[in-house]
Amino acid sequence: MRFALCAADRHRGVIEAFIRAGWAPVKLFSTPTDERLDYNRTLVARAIGLGLEVQLSPLRDDDLAALARRGCDALVVAGYDWRIGDWTPHLKYALNFHPSPLPEGRGPYPIIRAILEERPTWGVACHRIEPTFDTGPVLASIDFALDADECHESLDLKVQLAIDRLAGRVAADLESLWAAATPQADGSYWKRCSDAERTLDFRQPVADVLRRVRAFGLLETLATVGGNTVHVRRAVGWIEKHSAVPGSVVHVGSPRTLVVAAADGFIGLVEWSSISAASASQIGR
Repeated sequence: MRFALCAADRHRGVIEAFIRAGWAPVKLFSTPTDERLDYNRTLVARAIGLGLEVQLSPLRDDDLAALARRGCDALVVAGYDWRIGDWTPHLKYALNFHPSPLPEGRGPYPIIRAILEERPTWGVACHRIEPTFDTGPVLASIDFALDADECHESLDLKVQLAIDRLAGRVAADLESLWAAATPQADGSYWKRCSDAERTLDFRQPVADVLRRVRAFGLLETLATVGGNTVHVRRAVGWIEKHSAVPGSVVHVGSPRTLVVAAADGFIGLVEWSSISAASASQIGR
């Protein structure tokens, strides 16, 4: 069996799972990355080492036809932002590994909302690719527990590991899983989070503010502090009675720490950057 892969570094385990199961890769499709949070260097290097063609432009219908001419049986997708066209005239299989327990959490990046909604469990699923995003019958899935203090990075890594395991299961038994795939029931589609959803509201309790910080992690939240907008990557907090106005700066530490009043305590901004280039001392005035 021969396959083409659409992926980036975070899901490079998928290609290894299919190779271990005896599949032969024929081509890699990936996307340009920002080299800050998303990367594809390792996967591209692996593909080149295997002698594969690498394409960083969107996969088009003529690419699908070319795969068919090369005897490709399956298109395997994991973390690919561009839409896949109608593959059915060209390939026997096309499947996507999705970072949610379908049918819940359809959409481009659902793990943030899973933390915001305090989901006790989460999961990943492999489904047939259909014209509507993330709605195809499910071949297989894996569920796992979420911790009370789950953060963006921990859940992202849990998802990556689960997709690697799921890829091994699917690669080993694709024909049977494809034939027995289960149609999805009604579910939910989650859009990418807006800037409003990224913004901290210090009128909320400490627990709610910190949950939002954890949910975005390295993607950063936004906050208005001392009249300036800042990106917040990491924060700490505690419950304590006070008379300060929520959102006001009550302390400026050294070298770049701020303490901001919340509804029932304080939030310490310990890793942040100022959009307006104001220093911590200016914000604290």
